[in-house]
Amino acid sequence: MCGIAGMLKKGLTKDEAESILKMMGDTMIHRGPDDSGVWADVKAGAGFSYRRLSIIDLSMEGHQPMVSKNGRYVISYNGEIYNFDKIREGLEKGGHVSGWRGHSDTEVMLEAISAWGLDNAVSMFIGMFAFALWDKSERALHLVRDRLGIKPVYYGRMGKTFLFGSEMNALKVHPDFRGEVDRDVLSLYLKRNAVPSPYSIYRGIKKLPPGTILTIKDSWEVDNEEPTPRRYWEPKEIAEAGYKNPFTGDEKEAVDALDEVLGDAVKMRMVADVPLGVFLSGGVDSSTVTALMQKNSTRPVKTFTIGFHEAAYNEAEDAKAVAEHLGTDHTELYLDPKDALDVIPRLPTLYDEPFSDSSQIPTFLVSKMAREHVTVCLSGDGGDELFGGYNRHFWAPRFWRRMGWIPAGIRRRLAGLLENPPPRRGTPCRGGLIFSLPRD
Repeated sequence: MCGIAGMLKKGLTKDEAESILKMMGDTMIHRGPDDSGVWADVKAGAGFSYRRLSIIDLSMEGHQPMVSKNGRYVISYNGEIYNFDKIREGLEKGGHVSGWRGHSDTEVMLEAISAWGLDNAVSMFIGMFAFALWDKSERALHLVRDRLGIKPVYYGRMGKTFLFGSEMNALKVHPDFRGEVDRDVLSLYLKRNAVPSPYSIYRGIKKLPPGTILTIKDSWEVDNEEPTPRRYWEPKEIAEAGYKNPFTGDEKEAVDALDEVLGDAVKMRMVADVPLGVFLSGGVDSSTVTALMQKNSTRPVKTFTIGFHEAAYNEAEDAKAVAEHLGTDHTELYLDPKDALDVIPRLPTLYDEPFSDSSQIPTFLVSKMAREHVTVCLSGDGGDELFGGYNRHFWAPRFWRRMGWIPAGIRRRLAGLLENPPPRRGTPCRGGLIFSLPRD
């Protein structure tokens, strides 16, 4: 991962602007230890900061912030565009680019935007990305986030300063930042165990929703209305289109089609100039990704697993069996309570906001272990959401069969009681840090 940050603020000298931008970028050195850069146009009041983790084109030709060939656009970009080779080929065939300075996906993105416009170019990008684009001609800042929101973007207005960044920490070091906790959002956190998009824990700061573009014009300082993100991709439309045009083949054809789609998706994500690995838990999702990676690799794939000494928590044996079956280069780390407790003091620096995911500690530890061997890891995250793998998908129909006969008015009242339990009689809110530790 890389880190982006920046601001819109007029009245600064070039030295002042670059000093602030460097400070914002330095808070994210853990996101991008390989390179850094700043860019500032003090007349326009725009500035970008960047920290780089080199994955594609490790040379300085991939340095950011990067300016397009025609000089119109400047980009600071976090992510990876998996189909950038095909986009580059299309630009060459269309006569839009005669030569390239390097082979980074960043350069391809810039030239695609220059040739086809922002909206058309973004619709072609397949990958995970969050980027800031300054349009010198229109004097406008565009913040763009990938379709599913894999890469983060925080943004907000602080007085006469507009701030954005991959992490809240980058915003916090700006002299104009005011860290006032939004108590309404705090209430949402206590209900949901996380701060839901588009909110953040701080008043005035938001998360850019997935699949959107936020445009801030040069006149933003005097505009009374906050800029509103606009969607370039709508998941509801995709789902409705699939419902209207269902797959018509038999079961075998469906299995073959799914195998092809998943295989292509994994293969695209294996394009890198650095070592790759995969998190393997032994479950269906991660085992499938690992198998497809091994199928597309000429050498044993590096797999990483966290294990526990207590059988009730341990999945490492399953992961080991999968690794042996597939012939991967397997590494496992067994944890004890002390390993988890030692991470707790670091949590406020690891997460920008209150976060109650029960897997946050083992995820950090397996990532730390993997980083000693590889730069990029794939995982099976998202499989349960996409394929309906959670138990709740089985519980809901059973619950409905028992409760569906109750009149709608009564059901609504019962739902209201569950949402807003009476004082002293309802169950306590589930907030704070939640994780499971084996007993000594």
